[in-house]
Amino acid sequence: MARLLRQQELDARVEFRSFGFQEADDSAVPVPFPDDFEWGVFLRAHVRRFDVFSAGHTHTASVHLRVWESRPEAEEGHSDWEEQAEIDYESVTGDVAVWGTGRAEDLIRLGRPGMWRVRVCCAGRAEVERVTRSEGTAYGVERYRIDFWPKTD
Repeated sequence: MARLLRQQELDARVEFRSFGFQEADDSAVPVPFPDDFEWGVFLRAHVRRFDVFSAGHTHTASVHLRVWESRPEAEEGHSDWEEQAEIDYESVTGDVAVWGTGRAEDLIRLGRPGMWRVRVCCAGRAEVERVTRSEGTAYGVERYRIDFWPKTD
């Protein structure tokens, strides 16, 4: 069973249905966020960066991050997730910056550099799309859980 090393809650400012995560050392990212953002792709990997496509245009999403010592078990029967996907991610510093309407002050501390596997799950997509179309903005309607663990293969 995988051991949880750390977790944190943060808000991600979504603009034009997008936000991203990239190496905290911006000079190590060949194509920084939001360049080459791919419209309509839920989770897209780039070199030392990954982007998330949101269902809402402009809003604040709630993000729960977890860092594990090894691959966590998939939660069977978890019906709340409307989307989920996995990608590989490389960090050269062990710190990840969050990007939305700019770089957020929060850093995700992985604990070490290297190759990581990342699983992104999302709920509240249909509701945030409805709210941002009818009311303009939303706060915490769309919810993400992002798991990081060292890649071993």
